[in-house]
Amino acid sequence: MAGSECVRTGVPAPLDPEVLVGRRAELRVIDRLLTAEGGGALVLAGEPGIGKTSLLAAARRRAEQAGFTVLTVAGSEAAVQVPFQGLHQLLAGSLDRAADLPAAQRGALLTALGLRQGPAPQPFLVALAALDLLVEAAAQAPVLVCVDDLQWVDQPSADALAFVARRLGYDPVVLLATSRTDAGERPAPADLRRVDVGRLTETDATVLLQRVRADLDPAVRDRIHASAEGNPLALVELSTNWSAVSFAASAQNSGGHGDGLTLTGRLERAFVGRLRDLPKATRDTVLVAAVDSGDELVEILGAASLLNGRQLTMDELEPAAGAGLIRLDGLRVRFRHPLVRSGVLQAATPQRLRAAHEALARLLADNPYRGPWHHALALDTADEEVAARLEANHLLALQRGSALTAIEMLARAAELSPDSADAGRRLLLAAEHGFGLGRADLVRRLLDAAAREDLLELERARMTWMEEIFEDGVPGDPAPVLALCAVAERSATAGDVSLALNLLLGAALRCWWAEPGQEARSRVVAVTRGLTGAERHPHYVAALGVADPIREAGEVRRLLVRAGQDVELTTEADNLRLLGMAAHAVGETALAADFLDRAEARLRDQGRLGLLPHVLGMQIQTRLDLGYWRLAAQAAEEGHRLAVDTGQPIWSAGTLVGDAKVAALNGDTSTALRLAAEVEEQLLSKGIDDLLTCAQLVRGIALLVEGRAQESYAALVALFDTTGPYGNQRESFGGVGFLADAAARAGLRAQAREVLAEARRGWGECPAALLQVNLRYADAVLAEESEAEEAFQRALAADLVRWPWPRARLDLAYGTWLRRRRRSAEARSPLRAALAAFEGIGAGPWVELARAELRAAGQPAPAWPARRAAELTPPEMQIARLAAEGLSNRQIGEQLYLSPRTVGSHLYRIFPKLGITTRAQLAQALKTL
Repeated sequence: MAGSECVRTGVPAPLDPEVLVGRRAELRVIDRLLTAEGGGALVLAGEPGIGKTSLLAAARRRAEQAGFTVLTVAGSEAAVQVPFQGLHQLLAGSLDRAADLPAAQRGALLTALGLRQGPAPQPFLVALAALDLLVEAAAQAPVLVCVDDLQWVDQPSADALAFVARRLGYDPVVLLATSRTDAGERPAPADLRRVDVGRLTETDATVLLQRVRADLDPAVRDRIHASAEGNPLALVELSTNWSAVSFAASAQNSGGHGDGLTLTGRLERAFVGRLRDLPKATRDTVLVAAVDSGDELVEILGAASLLNGRQLTMDELEPAAGAGLIRLDGLRVRFRHPLVRSGVLQAATPQRLRAAHEALARLLADNPYRGPWHHALALDTADEEVAARLEANHLLALQRGSALTAIEMLARAAELSPDSADAGRRLLLAAEHGFGLGRADLVRRLLDAAAREDLLELERARMTWMEEIFEDGVPGDPAPVLALCAVAERSATAGDVSLALNLLLGAALRCWWAEPGQEARSRVVAVTRGLTGAERHPHYVAALGVADPIREAGEVRRLLVRAGQDVELTTEADNLRLLGMAAHAVGETALAADFLDRAEARLRDQGRLGLLPHVLGMQIQTRLDLGYWRLAAQAAEEGHRLAVDTGQPIWSAGTLVGDAKVAALNGDTSTALRLAAEVEEQLLSKGIDDLLTCAQLVRGIALLVEGRAQESYAALVALFDTTGPYGNQRESFGGVGFLADAAARAGLRAQAREVLAEARRGWGECPAALLQVNLRYADAVLAEESEAEEAFQRALAADLVRWPWPRARLDLAYGTWLRRRRRSAEARSPLRAALAAFEGIGAGPWVELARAELRAAGQPAPAWPARRAAELTPPEMQIARLAAEGLSNRQIGEQLYLSPRTVGSHLYRIFPKLGITTRAQLAQALKTL
């Protein structure tokens, strides 16, 4: 808990708003962030030249005065993005602390930074290592991370920085980033706090002009006002470099707004105009600096010397520095503003750009990563030798953890390929890496290009599979399902059974999300069963279960039980996830929980956050159905956060449904109904039956808990109408028991029996455990008077050891039935059992029902100590549980992707809420919740 003890080392004077004209509001926001307890993140967004970097510099000065450690990252619009270059820039001075990181994090970080050879690192282990280093540094002094031009920071570093930003709050680490809002630029993550930096008012613009050029004629000042449009950089540049003749001529051409260029274009032209009058050697050096992915003076001068045909020195850069285009920062060359670099690149001819790249390629000939890339950019004709080197070198990018850079290399290799088949193969390989990133836009673009090339049969099959994953299509349309089955058959015939199974699982998922008709479902099952020797493969089991969970439930359960005994099969996280998916699909909830819990543990150990939202999304449902509600709430909170981290909107919606169901079961009706409406708004137009049914179930539960039984019944009946928007045979399993409760309270037992009788005809002999548990409950609650006790006894005789929630509901319903028949003495035992179980589950509304029934049966119950449980947030509950199991702060951090000090800060807040003072008391305290 040392992190909670770290405080600011000084209280600096507030940022001076007079230093930056017209930026009082922005400076106040930054000031609050720097002086607040703990940390946080903020993105300053705006157009080029609007003053974002100046605000960043002001924050840096303020932080340095306060004793902060200031770390900086500057994005660069370079021709090639070196993986984790930005993170290396940030952490260069902190790597001596890497030895203290856990082995997995240390290995991932050093491999990503190119300081160690090893397997491709998991990106989120790299990000967690960066977070740990920053938080450890903050234990000595608060830390400010300044990120300029976030949109140009290499993607792996940008992802790591976003990961860090989302986890700041308890420790004194502040991340302040700038980001352009231009069309076409990569936007900052939407979930990060953002301040839009706008243009200056006319008054503020006048003040700035007066500071820069007090001698301007009023008429000229008005022209500059009109041309600059409130952009501070434009006001400074246009007034500083104003020429009466050139300005008058350009104004005449376009009504006072330059020559019809955008404001950004006019600024770029203003900078490049200064370059034209400089010596050729200077222009060459500046061009090399613009195309170089690095900023080292020695490298830039070396390549410029090759380009210029003679040895150059840093004296060649003095004219550019004097013209305000660059600045020398030690042994590094910095452009005064990104618009200088972009202006230089825009002004250069294609031949000059290729020559600059060729010079860098010659200089970097021994660099296996950057040399071939610059060589590739120097060519304007096909070259198989260079294309082959790029294809081989894309593996280096993967080893550094940058699939995006690998994709860029493969795409350029395809452009340089003389043979269409090679081009198509390279584009398809790039698309597969894009598929691994979940980037639908990138995959579609690469597949469109690959489709125009010569592809082999199996390559076209792989292309079909990837297209399917990202293709929405028409919900419920059987045609794509049947087409995928046909391609799967051809793939199996060609000998690629693994590809066939991938295609069939894609077809099965179409059947899951929206009803395609029984013919399509049966076709997926038939083709899957026709794959010789594939029964043991988890994809086979998942395809059967997901394609037809009603009719294949028995067979899938048999395969799952056998798979659970296969030690070799169940050591892989992916296998466990697929088996958990299959078990969840066919309603084998306890089996699903076993597979998914093990999959979660493996994925956490491996740092593979990309698949965790999928696993956690399924765990929410299994834990709620079984009776582990606090774990379900934790899965919902973490699953949503990780789905945002990894850019997976479908699982974000899935975890939102889980959040809604948790709220409904706990009696938070307004939250439940609001979240259900949000999910429905997102998905109704897409026709995704599965999640729409889940959202409708949430509505029914929320209304039931609030005591609106008739409205609840009306909402829940819709789950069983397979012709309506909320009907879904599989997802209605979980609504059976709630329908029975609503019907019993609303006096609609007979109607509910008819609804379930019709549903049973559709389910047939489906043995799904989730369905059977709920049907036994409903049969007892809805039974005629003469048959009720026997129905309760049958339901209670079932093995419900793994199902505490259904068992507690049965005990409550049976105890209530006994009491209402004046058998109070008999009623007390099941009511006591129900009360104890509900308290353990944390089922507040049901606790109150059980207590009321127990009082009515003549046995007062003590008040439920629910207040302390309610005070703990889901992350705090998760941390408390892991700490109670004996895990250290570092081990907990590794599990939950938090820094150890952040874990300590959480525990610092948890202990008072639980009324304890030591870790040793945690386990006992949690038992009382």
